[in-house]
Amino acid sequence: MRPGGDGEIPAETARIAQAAFPKGSLAIRVRDELGPLFRDEEFADLFPVRGKPAWSPGRLALVSVLQFVEGLTDRQAAEAVRARIDWKYALGLELVDPGFDFSVLSEFRDRLAGADAGRRVLDGILAAAREKGLLKTGRARTDSTRVLSAARDLSWLEMVAETLRAALNALAQAAPEWLSRVAEPDWFKHYATTAETSRFPKSRTKRDEVGLRIGRDGTRLLEAVWSSQAPEDLRTLEAVQTLRQMWVQHFHQVDGEVRRRDPKDRPPGATCLVTPYDREARNSVKRDTTWAGYKVHLTETCEADAPNLITNVATTLATVPDVSMTETVHTQLADAGRLPGEHLVDAGYIDAHLWSAPDANTASPSPAPRPPASVLKRPARAGSPATTSPSTGRLSKSRAQEGGPPAAGTPTTPNPASLSSGSASTAVTASPARSASSAPPPPSADG
Repeated sequence: MRPGGDGEIPAETARIAQAAFPKGSLAIRVRDELGPLFRDEEFADLFPVRGKPAWSPGRLALVSVLQFVEGLTDRQAAEAVRARIDWKYALGLELVDPGFDFSVLSEFRDRLAGADAGRRVLDGILAAAREKGLLKTGRARTDSTRVLSAARDLSWLEMVAETLRAALNALAQAAPEWLSRVAEPDWFKHYATTAETSRFPKSRTKRDEVGLRIGRDGTRLLEAVWSSQAPEDLRTLEAVQTLRQMWVQHFHQVDGEVRRRDPKDRPPGATCLVTPYDREARNSVKRDTTWAGYKVHLTETCEADAPNLITNVATTLATVPDVSMTETVHTQLADAGRLPGEHLVDAGYIDAHLWSAPDANTASPSPAPRPPASVLKRPARAGSPATTSPSTGRLSKSRAQEGGPPAAGTPTTPNPASLSSGSASTAVTASPARSASSAPPPPSADG
């Protein structure tokens, strides 16, 4: 890693930038208002001690932020670093600095993803915002949205054909001589090219025949891999494991013949693969939206006198329900010191266990007639008065901590409802002590 200096803006760069942008620009305002957002030391563990010096990772992090804001490609972002005065000002670079090759950005993202260090970029921005008084955590809201898988949507025939082709390619690299002995003569003709370039029959009957032929070929390959004559390490190849799971998902044997499974005989949807190239992507539905990929839970501040800032990001499998992430989000916010006083959520994040009061950190909620949203409230300091407002349905904290019942006249039967429907909402205390349930394991080989 090559340190990027003390972060000071060179005098010539500052003079030219002020002359060229008398009213400023986004990059200039970010630097003037927030200062240097990232330090190289925050990313030092991502780089080896020896080897070719890397460009300043703190500056690369800021380039990645500006690139996202302006919607630039890697080539365009690298060109902006080389040619744009306002970017050089934000990065603290000399005007003659040549920048870097565009491939450095993807390599930097790979380092962040490999070490699960993407949160450091968010934390750096929030730390600067808090120092400037822009981050307030009195009130926040959380909701989930879809994240599409980077893999292309595949039809059923394309999916099983691509899965088998990927396994054959992996085996050809790991044990070419063994594969040449067990491969059928027509496998090269059927699986040498990608499924999207193949012309499958149009009639339903012939397409079913092609699907069964692929199923028989895959079953034959799996039997060969698990035979005593095959090297044992072939069974651990990721592409072979994907083939095994995909075949459990779609095929079974009836009287020694390979048959396609009926929908009612397939494994649960939460364990079913949707593409051989992304084993964690899943099909999911939320209201009238369906997608294949993941789900992300975003928490955003919503103070009237401060900008709305995203304070937490939690990505899960697409099939994980929102309610299982409520306490996980609370824990992440509490660990970062950003747990809000009021936490607005829709009814998807509320369930019975969040309404109980097993300890001093959890309060029993009271449903309101028609407040604007569901509210999760964290415990207040000991000794605060206990009151319940019939207009908001928010339970005071000290009454819950004492374990007493709700105030007189407050309904005790929960009635959570969706925020989008505009119906009743709820109030419950944030409890950071629990963790979300894990996703179910993948199906076994015997279905």
